Amino acid sequence: MSNQYIVTLSCLDRPGIVHAISGGLLGAGCNITESQQYESPDSNTFFMRIEVATEQSLVQVRAALAPIREDFVMSLRVDDAAKRTRTMIMCSKAGHALNDLLFAQRAGNLAIEVPVIVSNHLDLKPMAEFYGVDFVHLPVTAANKSQAEAELLALADEYDIELVVLARYMQILSDALCERMAGRVINIHHSFLPSFKGAKPYHQAHARGVKLIGATAHYVTADLDEGPIIDQEVTQVSHARTPAQLVALGRSVEGRTLTRAVQWHAEHRVMLDGQRTIVFS
Repeated sequence: MSNQYIVTLSCLDRPGIVHAISGGLLGAGCNITESQQYESPDSNTFFMRIEVATEQSLVQVRAALAPIREDFVMSLRVDDAAKRTRTMIMCSKAGHALNDLLFAQRAGNLAIEVPVIVSNHLDLKPMAEFYGVDFVHLPVTAANKSQAEAELLALADEYDIELVVLARYMQILSDALCERMAGRVINIHHSFLPSFKGAKPYHQAHARGVKLIGATAHYVTADLDEGPIIDQEVTQVSHARTPAQLVALGRSVEGRTLTRAVQWHAEHRVMLDGQRTIVFS
């Protein structure tokens, strides 16, 4: 069977969902190779992710599942597992998260295609050139923020972008842009928040003698740094670590955490349950 598809769905929980979707896939000539499901007790929502193999086309499988989607009032997607998610990466001056993403993508370990990098500074243009990715310098000031975001949306249309990744992009997106791209923008930040806000958070943390540092990857919403969390990682540190060492360790954790979050999104493993995420392993 030459085609591999990923089916993701969510709907209000009720009897018969698994039976119906399994029967629909069987009728479409699909062999289920992996299946995971979860019922959220908070929202009474049923979530499911299924990998299938079939000789049928994507259009045929979608058509076969359409009556089930309507009957159960489902949010349902069928995606080609071989298709890479077209991704725009946005950055400022720090290159650690950008480099981790581009390296993983080039190595074939990340199911994304990166046609363009957008930055409000020129510092990381050489890295984009090294990886052979288009680089767009888009300065942002208080005076031109609306125009810059309009240009950003135009770039997203031009490059057919499905996902935006903020790889230490040090600008706040407007509420309107967050709402327009809900569920399609991933950000990374240190996990000290809401403590140690502002400049030099690792230096602040060092001054307070923290013993754990880490990172949080989440979807961007109008609530700054409070969107649904996709992944987190922490690492233990001792009193002997200097602020510079904390910064270096933090950057390493940020790069790994962001790359995992992007990987899970690109593999259609992340589903939203209100302000929470369901992440199928």
